[in-house]
Amino acid sequence: MPTTPLASSIWINARTIALGALGAALAWALTMPAALLVGPALAITLAGVSGLRCAIAAPLMQVCFVILGMGVGAGFTEQAGGAVLHWPLAFAALGLALPATMGICRVLLERGFGFDRRSAVLAAAPGHLSFVLAAAADSGSDLARIAVVQSIRLLALTLIVPFAALAMGYRMGASVVLAGAPIHPVHLIALALIGVALGLVFRRMRLPAPILLGPMLASTLGHVTGLTPGTLPTWLMTPAFLVMGTMIGTRFSGMAPGQVRAALLAGLAVTLTGAGIAALAAVPVALALGIPQAHVLAGFAPGGLETMIALAAVLGASPGFVAACHIIRLLILSVLIPIALHRAERQARAA
Repeated sequence: MPTTPLASSIWINARTIALGALGAALAWALTMPAALLVGPALAITLAGVSGLRCAIAAPLMQVCFVILGMGVGAGFTEQAGGAVLHWPLAFAALGLALPATMGICRVLLERGFGFDRRSAVLAAAPGHLSFVLAAAADSGSDLARIAVVQSIRLLALTLIVPFAALAMGYRMGASVVLAGAPIHPVHLIALALIGVALGLVFRRMRLPAPILLGPMLASTLGHVTGLTPGTLPTWLMTPAFLVMGTMIGTRFSGMAPGQVRAALLAGLAVTLTGAGIAALAAVPVALALGIPQAHVLAGFAPGGLETMIALAAVLGASPGFVAACHIIRLLILSVLIPIALHRAERQARAA
């Protein structure tokens, strides 16, 4: 009997989540940091590269973003927002670090890995994945290599940031769920509805990760004002983090092993370079703000907004600070990438 597309999609999603759960269980057993994110990301990456089709349905991912947004917002307190007056320093540091990252990584990809100028510019961008891939397709750049390098950046940073935090002396456990009294169910439903409404508004404004940012803002305001005290229950947060880690790994699904191997070194080189520059920029900002370097690194690391906010929650960092840093990073890149592409095209015509 032939399988319907819906049944096939349900089976692929169920299989993907089951493999992600297995990866999370193994990572937890090995006491890896942020096991619910790192374990599924690794397991699904290996499965995808080996040829197994892995996918997470968009509606399921959106539900998880709502839960994660509310959960992150629940950790926002008046004390966590005490550094608001110092944030302009962080934004200035980002404004200096991002052009340096793009310039150094572009030269590295051109001279070390044979990328043409336009492809090197797009592959070197430390973020704004959807914009980068759209620009690559429109400009005739090497889309496949750019996609692999950018995917490796997202996956590697999911793995690097927790272990970098450990190297800095920050002891991070396997759990990603905040302890505390659970939020009242009525408050939970209200935050979800208000958060989704805000997310739809943010989507019309073309803000990044709107369905995560809307619930996070609603939950932040509810907790800062004391109207919705309490943390999200473990039975909600645990599967949400697991699906997030699984989704990160699905970026490699369908890629041939040879395609991944060819761009692996380039992706790792760009990722380590970008992470190194972010770490250097984070040190003076952390000293000036008086907060742990690992927290600033979560804000400066050139990873996906949703992933870095989730990791910030694991680190106990201020979600408002981390979200603000990543939104400013994307805004800066929205200007930097077109300028760099224009220069690359002008130089190509001159050559």
